[in-house]
Amino acid sequence: MVIATTASGLFMSAVHVVVNRMEPAEYGVFFTLLRIFLLMGFPAGGLQTVFAQQAAAAISEAEQRRLAATTRAVFRGTFVIWLIMAAATFFWRKEILLMLKIANPAALWVTVALGLASLWTPVIKGLLQGRQDFFGLGWVTIIDGIGRFTAIAFLVQLGGQAAGAMTGALAGQTVALALGGWLTYKVWHGPRDSFQWKPWLKRVIPLTAGVGSILFMTNADVVFVQIAFPEIKTPFYMAAAMIGLALVTFTTPLAAVMFPKVVQSAARTERTDALKQALVATMFLGGLAALACTLFPELPLRIIYFRNAMYWKSAPLVPWFAWCLLPLIFANLLIGNLLARDRFAVVPWLAGVAVTYGLTLFSLKETLAIAETFQAFKLVIQTLGVFSSLLLLVAAYFTWQERKRSMPAIGVRGLPTRNRR
Repeated sequence: MVIATTASGLFMSAVHVVVNRMEPAEYGVFFTLLRIFLLMGFPAGGLQTVFAQQAAAAISEAEQRRLAATTRAVFRGTFVIWLIMAAATFFWRKEILLMLKIANPAALWVTVALGLASLWTPVIKGLLQGRQDFFGLGWVTIIDGIGRFTAIAFLVQLGGQAAGAMTGALAGQTVALALGGWLTYKVWHGPRDSFQWKPWLKRVIPLTAGVGSILFMTNADVVFVQIAFPEIKTPFYMAAAMIGLALVTFTTPLAAVMFPKVVQSAARTERTDALKQALVATMFLGGLAALACTLFPELPLRIIYFRNAMYWKSAPLVPWFAWCLLPLIFANLLIGNLLARDRFAVVPWLAGVAVTYGLTLFSLKETLAIAETFQAFKLVIQTLGVFSSLLLLVAAYFTWQERKRSMPAIGVRGLPTRNRR
């Protein structure tokens, strides 16, 4: 899974090698729309988690029938949510185009189409993850990267700008989604029981809020910069943000591998070292990457943007991104561990940090307007770093509370102490 995500991440990073030949303003729009595409998946923020849990626990025939019913009902429900988002976009299209500085409306509508994939893909990935079919999950991830790179490269070579690149992203995502649907067809298309929305929503809403907090913290800064800064300046922020995104992309597979192991250990009342192993690996890989970005900040920009030296000017921002995102990466692991154990008490605190972060960004708008461009960009990144650290502290506190609570109940061989003789 780690190899697959690394390969996919390389192809998705290589996309920016191709698209940096766009006009700078169009590149800024393209990068922002990719982040909006991710944010459109917010209603499905908890779906991969909850489907990974349910698929991991679906051992008996009755549980498999419930899983099939849940999957089909959620496909229908998320389609309705997507229709509502599409209708809202149509109603406020002029304001959105102006706010995001989009010259070609086609770019917006392709992004809306991508939104449906952002709602369905977590379901497919959750099923594969929960069944621990990391081979299939890896191929879905790889195909998404390869398909996106190939389609975007072709369309940009023909002269496409942001709209053409987003069309390429849609093509890649469609192929990956089709592959995932085929791999999980027997899971969600088999015999099913009736489905009850109310108890299911009681579980998925806190998961969505928890996972959505990470999603918002990872992407909100890019959208804010596109709104708050002139279009001639935003590409410099996007170039550095691209390096930060690569760092996040290469470290998140550890959380994906850890999650089903934690779910199963919790269900069996067993201890697992999955979290410890993921934290150690992340500390090594993330720390090494952040150190490399500090010592050679211009190198990744030269590799990705070798066709356009103007983006090399973003080098001073690269170390800031690397170190400020590192707490968010660790927080993602701790939050994943808590949610896998149904420890939802942390969720209101996570949501509170994310909301406060968003409000803080917009409160800085006037201050940023009078600051020197790169100083203003640094302030945006530092704000992300402060709130990422706060999110990590919240996750660490609740993890400590969970560990303190569970230790007396676990025996030396992973059995509850009350069952030991």
